[in-house]
Amino acid sequence: MRMVLSVILLTGTLSAAQYVPATKEDVLQLFSIMQINQQMHTMMDAMMKQQKALVHETARRKNPNITHQELNRLDRMMDETIQDFPVEGLLDDMVPVYQKHLNKTDVAAMGTFYSSPTGQKLLREMPAMTSEAMQAAYGRLQKQMETITERIDKAIEQDERQNPASKAKPKSQPTPIPQSLQN
Repeated sequence: MRMVLSVILLTGTLSAAQYVPATKEDVLQLFSIMQINQQMHTMMDAMMKQQKALVHETARRKNPNITHQELNRLDRMMDETIQDFPVEGLLDDMVPVYQKHLNKTDVAAMGTFYSSPTGQKLLREMPAMTSEAMQAAYGRLQKQMETITERIDKAIEQDERQNPASKAKPKSQPTPIPQSLQN
């Protein structure tokens, strides 16, 4: 019995001793090897292109008379929003998550992999893979946006039928462009 307890205690002690948490510096070094900062910018650019296409389509559906100037204004607003996006802050926010799920050994092994030719290839190809995956998913996203828009429109119509005083505008008129988006 004493030997069984000794083995259990020894195994538990070894496991605890083997688990060394990754430091913030370990994780930031991994981010550097993985080029996370650049990847985030590339991914955000790809996502923004998709979002612009969806916003244009939705705006045209809501207001068929929307002008190119108005669409360009929407694009500029989206571009300004993305320029102010706090990528460095996001990376800082990600560090504790990596520390929670990965120990020092895990982070070192990942660093070794991403420093290898295969890891470097994966890092080089990831932006193209992500972009192509987003293009492949665009149709599905578009259908989902249509479904969401239809649900919202139906809910508004139902609310207007049940509560005629809340009717905001006649159905036959296109949705006006807010004054702030004009010019």
